[in-house]
Amino acid sequence: MPTINVQMFAGRTTEQKRDFVKAVTEATCKSLGCGPEAVDIVITDVKREDWATGGVLWSERKD
Repeated sequence: MPTINVQMFAGRTTEQKRDFVKAVTEATCKSLGCGPEAVDIVITDVKREDWATGGVLWSERKD
């Protein structure tokens, strides 16, 4: 049973997450040859102030 952990910035709608997990599940089943009931996806919403790239918090980025 594959378990896929995804971290993303908070703010996506339930509809966006639903579409995402459907697409990831389909791709996983196709590539691993398993049924959709075997695929678990855990989404963790992360605040921008709790994520940094290159030493800069995303909440403080200028771009």
